[in-house]
Amino acid sequence: MSKGVKVKVWGDYALFSRPEMKVERCSYDVMTPSAARGILEAVYWHPGMKWVIDRIYVNKPIQFTSVRRNEVKSKISANNVLPVYNGTPKRLYLSSKAEIVQRSSMLLRNVEYVIEAHFEMTEKANISDNPGKFKDIIMRRLRKGECFHTPYFGCREFPVRFCLCEDEEIHTAYADEDERDLGFMLYDLDYSDPENIQPMFFRAIMKKGIIDLKDCEVVR
Repeated sequence: MSKGVKVKVWGDYALFSRPEMKVERCSYDVMTPSAARGILEAVYWHPGMKWVIDRIYVNKPIQFTSVRRNEVKSKISANNVLPVYNGTPKRLYLSSKAEIVQRSSMLLRNVEYVIEAHFEMTEKANISDNPGKFKDIIMRRLRKGECFHTPYFGCREFPVRFCLCEDEEIHTAYADEDERDLGFMLYDLDYSDPENIQPMFFRAIMKKGIIDLKDCEVVR
């Protein structure tokens, strides 16, 4: 296991959608581990390593706001894309006037977290790959603010600003609160069977503003 890194992330809005809300989007109270992993993978990803989230620090109070957004209610069928790709003359578009619908979303606003994570080597690592090499690349990219693509808080319209966190002690917004039960949250997706991708959940307990994911019980 490699030595961990801490990354400070913040933004104006966030939407970590609850899967049980089918029509109107509603965010979890805090960032999910899978969203944290996605942010780190935007900074640096390699098939020879995988990110593991250890802790999430909630640095600002949990605040919700409601907005209405235009969303597309359907998507282009993959069955229609292939014939067009092969040269069949066929219309391949969505009529925005007919397809766009307004939906309400419950968002988080003014969010800030610190993600504490480490990475593990995978079987796809090359002979030249090693933890020291990856750690040097990651630290350099974090200090320069480099990323493969702009990370986001749940939805692409909510971009993430990030930097390396080198503070020994992190002050959370709930340092005086012993414990808060946030209920079951999405942990990540199990991609072991590409034909049957399964969601994984865990019981999120925030203690003094920290969600500790080390050795947490994951259920499917």
